[in-house]
Amino acid sequence: MNIVLLGAPGAGKGTQAAKLIAEYDIAHISTGDILRAAVKAQTVLGLEAKTYMDNGELVPDSVVIELVKERLQEKDTEKGFILDGFPRTATQAVVLDSELIEMGRAIDKTIAILVDAEVIVERLSSRRLCRACGYIGNAADACCPTCGGEMYQRDDDKPETVRNRLDVYEKSTAPLIDYYRGAELLFEVDGDRPVDEVFADIKRALA
Repeated sequence: MNIVLLGAPGAGKGTQAAKLIAEYDIAHISTGDILRAAVKAQTVLGLEAKTYMDNGELVPDSVVIELVKERLQEKDTEKGFILDGFPRTATQAVVLDSELIEMGRAIDKTIAILVDAEVIVERLSSRRLCRACGYIGNAADACCPTCGGEMYQRDDDKPETVRNRLDVYEKSTAPLIDYYRGAELLFEVDGDRPVDEVFADIKRALA
């Protein structure tokens, strides 16, 4: 089972990806993880990606696609995979489909987790992290309930930054959703509900 998982920052993709991996025993392919691993390993593609990252530039599609292709050839993807954070645009989706065809594979389903923008702003802007242990809590936590450490708000969780991230996501991803809808692979799920309810809907879509 090969899945593309779509959703705005704060929509709950990470939570649902973890549940899908546990349920179906498939590989989680996150472009962020791939990039960090390639840079750390100092592979040819990793070093190329690092030059863009160090300059604060987006890593070009060609580099990201090659990294994803390499990852898809690893043994743990044979049972299936979840693509998280890729593709980000319809152009990337077209190239991905072409590469998968060459590998004798295809996307089976695209799950889009939909949450109202203002709900996401509230979710993320209330999030707090512990400086000492990394515990994720909320604004109600005066100190970390796990270790007693200081709780802080990340800069990219501030309301104005969250809204900007959502605007960027909407502009780049709207055509991507249309692409997968046109390919009859898209399933949209309301993400503004308890985690288990959202997961139950996703499982029904994959059945």
